[in-house]
Formats: sequence, C-alpha cells, structure tokens
Amino acid sequence: MRNLNLDQLQTLIAIADLGTFAAAAQALHLAPPTVSLHIKELESRLDAVLLVRGRRQAELTPAGEALVQEGRKLLEASDDLVERVRRRAAGKEGLVRIGVSAGVSTRLLPLILEALAARSPGVEVRLDATGSADAMRRLQAGTLDIGIVASPQADVAAVRMEPWRNDAMVVLLPASWEAPSQVTPDWLAARRWASFAPATQMHGLIAAWFGRAGYNPRPFLTLSYPGALKSLAAASQSAAILPLEEVKDERLALGVQIRHLSPPLMRPMALAHRRAPAPGPAVLAVLDVLRSFADS
Repeated sequence: MRNLNLDQLQTLIAIADLGTFAAAAQALHLAPPTVSLHIKELESRLDAVLLVRGRRQAELTPAGEALVQEGRKLLEASDDLVERVRRRAAGKEGLVRIGVSAGVSTRLLPLILEALAARSPGVEVRLDATGSADAMRRLQAGTLDIGIVASPQADVAAVRMEPWRNDAMVVLLPASWEAPSQVTPDWLAARRWASFAPATQMHGLIAAWFGRAGYNPRPFLTLSYPGALKSLAAASQSAAILPLEEVKDERLALGVQIRHLSPPLMRPMALAHRRAPAPGPAVLAVLDVLRSFADS
C-alpha cells in the first residue's frame, strides 16, 4: 500500500471539522472537484469508506473517525518537523545534550536555561545528571554534546576542556547549632555532616579536605542531589558541605546558617565538548551562554 498523502488527510480533517465539502474547499482554498478527488483517492488507497454524504453535511464512518483521530497527530508532527528543519537550516534549531555533574548548582542551572531561551529560543537542551568521568566517556562516544564536569579530568584526545568556574565551598548548618565563624575539619569531623555520593568527584574533594587535616570521618549520609543535602540542614539533621553558589538563597533563611571553611576549599569546574565534528550552531550557542556564567 502506498503511503498516506498528507494533503488528502488534511482535506478529510477539514471536512470532519467544518461539516461539508464546500466549507472545506473554501477553508483550504481548493476547488470543490479537488476536494472530492482527495477523498476518492484516499478511500481508494485505504480500501475503506471514510465519509457518507448527508443532506446537510458529511458524516464520518467508523473508519473515517479512526483516521481523523490519528491523522491529527500526523499533521501536527508534520508541521513540527517542517518547522524544525527550517530552523535547523537557518542555524536556529538543534538538540544539545548536556551532562551535568552533581556539583553544579541547582540555583545556577535555571538562570543558564533562562538566558539560553532569551538568546536562542530555537535551541532545545536536554540535561542529563551524570558523574564527571561518565560525562567524559559519553562525550568521547558521541552521546553527549557538552559536559559540565569537575576539574581536573584525565586528558581525552577527542574532548576539549576549558576552565569554567572555581566556586568556594561552604557548610550549611542548622540554625540551632553553635558554630565558629569559620568551620575547620577538626570541628566538623566531630559532628553529623552529609556529603555527595561516593561516585562523585565532589565526594573525593571533601574527603581530601578532611584528609589533609589528618581526618577520615564517615559522613552521616551521602546523597546525589544538592537540594536533598540542603533539606537535611534545614531539618536540623546534619551539616552539609555545598558550593556557595548553591546556598546563596539560604542567607536569609531562618532555619539554617552558612559558614566558610578553614582552610578554604574550592570546587573547580570545566566545560567539555567534542573536538570533532566541529560544534554546530546550536552547540556553539549553548557554549556562549555557559561562558557568560564563568568566573569573571
């Protein structure tokens, strides 16, 4: 069987919506004989009666109803495809897959997406929470376009790295805790604190901070999402070590307090993307927005 003709399908749907062949012809700017020919050819192609002409209007048969119901989806998908191709041809459209490590601020991400929507509304972004090492592997395999990863990473020939941010880490504490002006490994090791999951580079960064002071404490809880870590401090369950960028909105919150770490702990991040093929317009648009959020 030959494929459906979308023009003929559109004619059938117009008749179903408007009730008559004449009204459909007028709405579609077609001659009445052309409308009749569309329906005749469509019925012949499907070997099914789709319409029954009545005195005042045409009525769909059960087969016609089924075709119209699913046909609307086909026409909508067709219109969407045409629009996407036109935008892509003009360099305005594309899907960009971004791997985001656990340490990236959930406060920063909405601001980045908002800026991208304002600058390049035709670019669609798909975020994928993934560890930094996994993001590098997926970039090399071509299943990601950009990775926001912890730095440093092992060199990968197919992937280009560029420094992005170097954010200070702080500790978020329950408001009821009596805490020094700056929190040391010695002070925090004796209390309940939560950390990122062991598979993340952030976990290793925090463990190294304790290790340099001669401590190897076990966290009260490990989680993958910064929001969940913040909620523990707000519920007076434990302290949480997080990037300052992640907790800026908590400065005036009544249930928590923020303390800087001593010695300071920094979280370096990098942008990673494939060298070849060369980034297309959509990937370049996303990279430009991400660079605008880099350290000044």
